[in-house]
Amino acid sequence: MASVKIILRNEKKSDGLFPLAIRITKDRKSSYIYLEYRIALSDWDKKSQKVKRSHPNHVRLNNYLLQKLAESNDQALEIETKKSHVSAKAVRNKIKPSTKETFFAQAQAFLNYLKTSGKYNQYTSDKPRISHFKTFLHKEDIAFSDINAGLLDRFVAYLKSSHKPKRGKNRIGDRTIANHLVTLRSVYAFARKNGIVAKHESPFGDGGIKIKFPESSKIGLSINEISALETVALVEPSHNHARNLWLIAFYFAGMRASDVLRMRWHDIQNERLHYTMGKNKKTGSLMIADKARKILDQYITTDTSKSNLIFPDLKGCDFTDAFKTQRSIAFRISAIDKCLRLNVAPAASIEKKLTMHLARHSFAQLATGVDIRTLQYMFRHNKLETTEGYMGNFVHHESDAALTAIINKTKAEPL
Repeated sequence: MASVKIILRNEKKSDGLFPLAIRITKDRKSSYIYLEYRIALSDWDKKSQKVKRSHPNHVRLNNYLLQKLAESNDQALEIETKKSHVSAKAVRNKIKPSTKETFFAQAQAFLNYLKTSGKYNQYTSDKPRISHFKTFLHKEDIAFSDINAGLLDRFVAYLKSSHKPKRGKNRIGDRTIANHLVTLRSVYAFARKNGIVAKHESPFGDGGIKIKFPESSKIGLSINEISALETVALVEPSHNHARNLWLIAFYFAGMRASDVLRMRWHDIQNERLHYTMGKNKKTGSLMIADKARKILDQYITTDTSKSNLIFPDLKGCDFTDAFKTQRSIAFRISAIDKCLRLNVAPAASIEKKLTMHLARHSFAQLATGVDIRTLQYMFRHNKLETTEGYMGNFVHHESDAALTAIINKTKAEPL
């Protein structure tokens, strides 16, 4: 058990007084919480842990110390009841966590880290999720030791019943809920790196809450729909440009939209496109198909500087500021997706929701039967398992054959 005592620290301050503190001792290691008062050494009764009558406010101070001692013992007992292994520092943090050691202080430091690291997309996603958790806690900060699986279960219930979803939706989706929990887990991971919490203290560890992502179907465009997209006449330049960007993403193995917009002329060497994927920094090269070359030729200008961007969408962007760059890319992709959805898709008689990312799904859908390691290279996945899982959304021939065989066991024709 932890020992909790009121002591007078032997640290003489500039005013000649000594600070009162709570000392927590566990396994012969001590941690201290400094209280708000300092007194003279002569006014302290070390044996009885009380302020002597010689102090003018001894009654009020002693009542204050008794209250603090009782609160501290209660908190120490609570944390030791919940956990079999706990340090003096952990008890101290439970009683009075320092400003930087509370959850929302670390959450803000985490958001600041994302911003300075240029991670605009993650910053804009995680910031409102942290805000939702704070609203759930009635705007109050919380110690890491007070966050457990039960609290997170109640947070999930709050999101399902109370959190206002996006426009047009009746309830918040299961994937959105999972993303909220992932954000909280990311704050824990950040706090661990800063030495604020230990691995076994996380509510996401063994015996804690499990984050489950719901399965989602990925459907790309059919061959006929892609052909319609390639051949439809688009008079408006902005519509044609959006169509060109989608096709370039498709022709380069489902290249991500952010990488399409960052393409430069010097990336093209020996009739191949050499580029590094922005998401995971994987490098490689792809051949330039004739269809892709015809589109690229539309963007050749009199300025032949190889450092120039191929597409004009990010012209004037300050690439030395990663955060602003990601923000500019996000705004442009949003505008391009809107054009694809409202203008290009109707012109090509495509009823599916046409977005830049759909080019990746469409390429994967048509790539069934290609060697999985070849696809891993083309998609720039770090792990083969990622490619196998991704392609599992599009490979149906075995289940189709099995379904057909089972159905055809019956001889009768349906009425």
